[in-house]
Amino acid sequence: MIFKLVEDEKNHVFSVQELNMAAKQILENGLPLLWVRGEISNFVCATSRHWYFSLKDEQAQVRCVMFRHKSQYLDWQPKNGMQVEVLALATLYEARGEFQLTLEQMRPAGLGALYDAFERLKRKLEAEGLFDAARKRPLPFLPVQIGIVTSPQAAALRDVLITLAKRMPSTSVVLYPTPVQGEGAAQKIAQAIRLANERAECDVLMLCRGGGSIEDLWAFNEEILVRAIVASRIPVVSGIGHETDVTIADFVVDQRAATPTAAAQLVVPERQALLQRVYHWAQRLAHGKQRQFERVMQQLDYLQRRLVHPAQRVQQQTQHLDHLQRRLETVLAYMLQRQRWRWQLLQRRLHTVCPNIEQLSVRQTVLARHLLEVMQRTLERYNARLGSIHQHLDHLDPQQVLARGYSMVRDAHGAIILDSTVLPVGARLDITFAHSWAHVELKDKGESSPVQL
Repeated sequence: MIFKLVEDEKNHVFSVQELNMAAKQILENGLPLLWVRGEISNFVCATSRHWYFSLKDEQAQVRCVMFRHKSQYLDWQPKNGMQVEVLALATLYEARGEFQLTLEQMRPAGLGALYDAFERLKRKLEAEGLFDAARKRPLPFLPVQIGIVTSPQAAALRDVLITLAKRMPSTSVVLYPTPVQGEGAAQKIAQAIRLANERAECDVLMLCRGGGSIEDLWAFNEEILVRAIVASRIPVVSGIGHETDVTIADFVVDQRAATPTAAAQLVVPERQALLQRVYHWAQRLAHGKQRQFERVMQQLDYLQRRLVHPAQRVQQQTQHLDHLQRRLETVLAYMLQRQRWRWQLLQRRLHTVCPNIEQLSVRQTVLARHLLEVMQRTLERYNARLGSIHQHLDHLDPQQVLARGYSMVRDAHGAIILDSTVLPVGARLDITFAHSWAHVELKDKGESSPVQL
């Protein structure tokens, strides 16, 4: 919320917190990030790793804070009395109502122009592709002679020579003396690199210099030296300053080391380690030869066991020939038996396809005689059964009953009258006798009741 004082709110009473919050918002919205120069005083590094100090000049001072997540990227330690330039945001610490600067970056005063020149040249060379890893060359594994481009009075030279002597005493060293700081140092270093390429007596070149300020190392940030490194036909290794010191020359060399001593360790392998590797490979070679010799001896023993006397060889071949002969006889007997089985099978199949006519004729005569006998017995059996049925039917024939003096009475619909029935007047009846039939019609005799038959 942004607080605004207007005419209608002139009598409104703000709390101290609201007032400080409004002042903080006005400061942060009104002032952008800006660079401020001054002298450090009352510097304190808290246990939280946050930095608190005052930045002052002859007329005024302001409280500053640089939090840990920003200060950890500085490669140098601020001290009281040091002139610095800070990139900060003006704000208000609400709890105490104190105006302060919250720092984003900090650098020693007077180095701004150097940093700008450094970044401009870096962007230019990077755009040209001089930093690409594809153009950098591998270092020789075991250089015979190493060239060192540095000042004879440089403290780093002694460390480099001691390291080289310890790691590989047999390696020769050629010194190309040149100033490594001050006016004209970059041109002289570039001349030394070109001289080394003209003489072509070294397998690798080392650029060495001890630590120092950015002004002391500025010769290695100049374009003339960078171009000489790029044009060198000999691989170049840099060991400039401390591990945190970075120059443009470090971006274009074939290999960059953190320190001059690390550069010496990079260009030559350690003699003792090489001897150990040689001893290890010699041991492996000896073991390999021993195993190969053992394999040859085993093969020789095997061949010796396979070597037999000619008479024994003939005997073995004779036994083998007898074995093959027995196998051949067995196979021939088996093949003959198979052919016999096949012939019998074909004979049976031939008998099936071409039967014996005479034998079949006799069988047909026997079967015909048997058929006639069966038919005769069946006919007699059916005739006897038919006679029995005929006699039974004769007993059940109505004509036989009628012949004994009975008659059969039917109504007009042909239904048989089985017992006495009350019939209406005018009913017509059919009476059947053994040899004739008659029709009877019931008539009324003056009685009112129906006639009963």
